[in-house]
Amino acid sequence: MEFDENKVDEATLALLWLVTEKDKYGARAWKSFDWDTMDRLHKKGLIGDPKAKAKSVVVTEEGRKRAEELFEQIFGLSKTSKS
Repeated sequence: MEFDENKVDEATLALLWLVTEKDKYGARAWKSFDWDTMDRLHKKGLIGDPKAKAKSVVVTEEGRKRAEELFEQIFGLSKTSKS
């Protein structure tokens, strides 16, 4: 099946925001997503290298901001559904 890789990347980044934790080093998220997608996000500068041994990946400041925006855009409730 053909699919839009950018849409998959955006949805994955949004879900990474859901599982992101801030620590003294910045933000980290569990990296249990498709490896090709994680590699593309790394090449876009949104996350650290997913091939590291750690079970989590560094989320860059740009990546964290974009992830939060995407999460709200994709999964946020519209103003009409909040009522």
